[in-house]
Amino acid sequence: MGRWTRDELEQAFDKFQAACLKGGKTGDFREWADCFTEDVTYIEHHHGKFWGRERAYEWISATTGEFPSNHLDSFAISWYSIDEEKGWIIFEVLNRMSDLGDGKIYEAPVLIILRYAGNGLFNYEEDVYNPANMEAMMAEWLAAKEAIDGASGSNSAD
Repeated sequence: MGRWTRDELEQAFDKFQAACLKGGKTGDFREWADCFTEDVTYIEHHHGKFWGRERAYEWISATTGEFPSNHLDSFAISWYSIDEEKGWIIFEVLNRMSDLGDGKIYEAPVLIILRYAGNGLFNYEEDVYNPANMEAMMAEWLAAKEAIDGASGSNSAD
């Protein structure tokens, strides 16, 4: 038997997912950061390593506050696996851009590794992905947005 129950791990993961979604919709990632211990280790393969909840919060706030990242507003989980014995949760999230209304979905997959620390908190996150794929997806979204904005006479970068 593992250190934590599957139910406890699922509840912490549900809270984490809800906090990600809320952050994407509102731009406020405080609840997401509060899913981590004070001494969390956060590894983001494109942006580097961060130690501590507040540093992770500062990074996510700055990154998601910039255009076009501020249009990453949905984080669909395509699959996940829970290691009850060790407290690991590994999942694929589809980072999805806001809907342009053109009938296309603009998203890129990220493999995320979380380590549970107890009390509803995680003490490790690692985001594994190919930054070139994320950049290509965003470039495609930007081109479509510019075409739509140009056709409608709008020239908005937010």
